[in-house]
Amino acid sequence: MKPVLLLIPGMLNDGRVWADVAALLAGDADVRMAEVSRQDSIARMRGDAWAQLADVPDSAPVVVAGFSMGGYVALDMLAHPARSIQGLLFMSTSAMPETEQSRVVREKTLAAMGADFPRFVSGVQAFNTYSTDPVLGAQLRRMMLDIGPETGRRQVQAIMGRQDHRALLENLPMPVRVLVGRHDRVTPPPLSEALAQQIAQAQLEIIDDAGHMLPREKPEAVARVLRELISGTTTTDTGDNS
Repeated sequence: MKPVLLLIPGMLNDGRVWADVAALLAGDADVRMAEVSRQDSIARMRGDAWAQLADVPDSAPVVVAGFSMGGYVALDMLAHPARSIQGLLFMSTSAMPETEQSRVVREKTLAAMGADFPRFVSGVQAFNTYSTDPVLGAQLRRMMLDIGPETGRRQVQAIMGRQDHRALLENLPMPVRVLVGRHDRVTPPPLSEALAQQIAQAQLEIIDDAGHMLPREKPEAVARVLRELISGTTTTDTGDNS
């Protein structure tokens, strides 16, 4: 059986955010996608993510990749393990818990979504991407508009209620890669640097000429890192994730 690669989208994203990466890795792994648009908590997103792996034999290697909010889901999977994971990618994300300052920002986000969602989406797309490619910008806006404000509000509330799992990081047994765009303004590089420093086996890579939307801005770089994780997996079970 091929290694299994589980991709977890971020906020206001669906499988389209991972489409280029998934296509590049179709020959390397059984690529699966977590569903994060229906739930109102990170815990419920985590439940769906594990459900995507329910039929995978214990002997088959699994790599999990969490993008942005998907990184929070991946952390919650580690806190509530259903099976072993042989490789992990945290991308454009953070392990920091919610703060009073970030909560204020989330409340403003909720208000902006409710006031004028198309305008909100245009602002988010411009803020999230370093690329000025108009085709990519239009594709990202279309994806977020299709997902809609109700899903966006649920996801913001889920993020606000997430748990602090930093204590798990120093003892992770699997190889871990941390990726961030050099020009990421949503989760700037210092957050990824802090995350990587907490994980003994982590390797950090900062991708040039990229913002927050790494899977779409630099899919080849993301696929390269995931291919390295996949190729390093074995069919030997490594035990618990804790």
